[in-house]
Amino acid sequence: MPDTHLIASILAIEFLSLTGQQSLTNLTYIPHCPSFRGPGHTRFIMEINSLFDVKGKVVLVTGGARGIGRMIATGFVANGAKVYIASRNAQACEAAAAELTAQGPGTCHAIPADLLSLSECERLVAELRRREPALHVLVNNSGATWGAAIEEFPDEQWTRILTLNLTRTFTLTQKLLPLLEAAGNRSGTTKDKNEDGGPAAVINIGSINGLSAPAVENYSYSASKAGLHHLGRHLSQTLGPRGITVNTLACGPFDTRMMAHAFRNFRDVIEEGNPLGRHGRPGDVAGACIFLASRAGSYVNGATINIDGGVHLGAKL
Repeated sequence: MPDTHLIASILAIEFLSLTGQQSLTNLTYIPHCPSFRGPGHTRFIMEINSLFDVKGKVVLVTGGARGIGRMIATGFVANGAKVYIASRNAQACEAAAAELTAQGPGTCHAIPADLLSLSECERLVAELRRREPALHVLVNNSGATWGAAIEEFPDEQWTRILTLNLTRTFTLTQKLLPLLEAAGNRSGTTKDKNEDGGPAAVINIGSINGLSAPAVENYSYSASKAGLHHLGRHLSQTLGPRGITVNTLACGPFDTRMMAHAFRNFRDVIEEGNPLGRHGRPGDVAGACIFLASRAGSYVNGATINIDGGVHLGAKL
């Protein structure tokens, strides 16, 4: 690992020699470095309220009515974003949007859609394009799982799980590209919309089941999440130059409806087996998404970030 303090010191010395200044306390604008505009500007962009600011951003969270999606939507609304949630259950979607808007200070809007259907994805995209000129953040969270012994695992649960968990992530990202590009800032090019803006962000919600073989027989789920992780890496190389970052969160155990059976029967085992001695909390996944959607995470692209307390690293003897 390079010594970052040493590198920073060398760069500072080089800068002083080039500019003829005696110290770094009176830095001025450097014509050939347009992103630097003096110490006052530097202090502003380094302040936490600026680094992690998502106020006013337009966000779409699929599967945002419940579970991890609801946690993520709550985090964005609590920090002033305008959030759209899409879920198959229209009643739950509308209720969640109303509750989150009441909490504020941001707003939440429901666009119910069954994302297993291609035509429903297209309807969702058309409705969002009707309402918004740009989309700053797409959170691909909708997903499902299925478990059965290998001898009994049904073929249709391969098609269903892979379509919803993997294919539809690509479908929505593809069809929302015009809105994402409208929001994104291609840093370092003459086409920048503003120097302080950042790229648009696609955040895919993966799973630690896609990192290593799980103990449960959820074959199509674990395969879909492993595929999702690599899809994120692939898309990051295509969309980065277009002003869009693509990253994935590999989530561990969170107390959601998908994990209800496991938590009902094995909560102590799940928590005691985690290096941090607990399961995931709403702020864990919401905070990671806000980081990736803000200036603080604007140089992170193609990453798979583990939100699991480190449990996926544990040896299975």
